[in-house]
Amino acid sequence: MMQIDSASNKHSLINVMHRFIAAANNMDETIMVPSLLRDVPLEERPAGELEPNNNRNHEPPCPNKQRDMYEHYLLLKSIKNDMEWGLLKREMSSGASFLEMAVKQEEEQPVTGDLPTDENTDLENQFHYHLRGLFGVLSKLTLQADHLTNRYKREIGGGNFMR
Repeated sequence: MMQIDSASNKHSLINVMHRFIAAANNMDETIMVPSLLRDVPLEERPAGELEPNNNRNHEPPCPNKQRDMYEHYLLLKSIKNDMEWGLLKREMSSGASFLEMAVKQEEEQPVTGDLPTDENTDLENQFHYHLRGLFGVLSKLTLQADHLTNRYKREIGGGNFMR
């Protein structure tokens, strides 16, 4: 039996996953006091630039938008934990994510034994579509974890708190 060394293929899914987990672990080790990230905007603004006032209709802010670095840190950490531990750990802590609800809904549907021929012939296309999406998402998450870590070092970790 031939075994393919996934470490030699830098474009493998396993390596992309390892890079994200390593970046998230580095972020977690670097950020010693995550609460310092509260109210620090995710996007950097040049010094002296005022925050744009785009909310002229006085609409409430979008609840799904990560408003600060702390929320972004929690999101990256949660995704890393879901990747490492799967859905079982979150179920045990009684938190239900969107993915878990989708899986439960799929499990509740009756199983007929055979897939319809349309679904069966399209499985390869579906697999490649989702694989490309997973590569893209994991690459972006890795860049975001690295960015958050570097920004923490530059803005928060670089200050002298021991004066």
